[in-house]
Amino acid sequence: MPKYVIAPDSFKECLSARDVANALADGVRNACPNAEIRLLPIADGGEGTLEAVSEERERVFVTVTGPMRRPVTGVYAMRNGVAIVEMARAAGLMLVPEAERRAANATTYGVGELIRHAIRHGATRVLLTVGGSATNDGGCGMLAALGARFLRADGSELIPTGGTLSEIERIDLENVVFAHTPCKFTVATDVQNPLLGESGATRMFAKQKGASLSDLNEMEAGMRRYAAVVERACGRSVANIAGVGAAGGIALPLLAFAGAEMVSGIDAVLSAVGFADAIRGADAVLTGEGKIDRQSLLGKAISGVVRAAGSVPVYAFVGCLGDAKERLLPLGLRDIYAVRDAAESDRDSMQNAKHYLEQLSELFIKRTFRQNSE
Repeated sequence: MPKYVIAPDSFKECLSARDVANALADGVRNACPNAEIRLLPIADGGEGTLEAVSEERERVFVTVTGPMRRPVTGVYAMRNGVAIVEMARAAGLMLVPEAERRAANATTYGVGELIRHAIRHGATRVLLTVGGSATNDGGCGMLAALGARFLRADGSELIPTGGTLSEIERIDLENVVFAHTPCKFTVATDVQNPLLGESGATRMFAKQKGASLSDLNEMEAGMRRYAAVVERACGRSVANIAGVGAAGGIALPLLAFAGAEMVSGIDAVLSAVGFADAIRGADAVLTGEGKIDRQSLLGKAISGVVRAAGSVPVYAFVGCLGDAKERLLPLGLRDIYAVRDAAESDRDSMQNAKHYLEQLSELFIKRTFRQNSE
């Protein structure tokens, strides 16, 4: 009996990872009713990660402060003392209408509220998945919600945002929750950017979060000052650690003051869903995402699947191709099936993606059987 592991990412703004997985599984069953199928929807650490790595019964819903200070319903998952916190659920760009996005004013305070709630309810380890953020505050809001105090030169207190980082003179950590309740932190991200500079948090990502050119210059200067305050307080260099520039620098205070470790987002997800065990004895892995290009195979979800699959062949089912297939296959995939190639138009491919995914996976199985029988 053939065995297939189905581990796709979501098709952004179209289908969830679970919807993609179910559509691919339907096609496999159409062609091979007796196939053993393992469904492992995945994510790369950003939006959708919580659904990929947890079950509904494990999720805890908490009203927290959203990125623009309006209440939102945040959620984390608790499993065996490990809290899985997806920052996008409390400080994500998806929570802010496009016309209201302003990175200079956005806060990660709600992320800290989720973490604090989890620690107070028994979490001894926090896995924070970052990506898809609306923020550029260097994690100040999060740290403030965890009990830290940010002080100006005159001794007055503030909760900094991306636009007020330059006002920080000192950070008081006396009452921060992880100083009194032991907790280990792991931060999962799929980018390697440092905090500062042209490839850093502000200049690389803040524009898409609603920052103007003048905002960028002011926020970069503020982030540089803030980094100096943090490094002075912790006594070591942390701003150049690979990945600390992800999600507006949210990991910086956890690396500096909580001993956090940085890990690959997709590697953390694959570990959490038990990918290594699932692929034992598998004939193939079916993965995918909305658009595949060379970047997909240099650090995103698909690249992690290819790497973790080892000798098991991996096939990608995607919405569309961003690069020619001949340029993509040598990076580890056995073949790529694109919805757009089967659909009549872009609109058709978006509206009927599930239908085409089912067709394409059925075609894949029929081709595979034919090749194996020759």
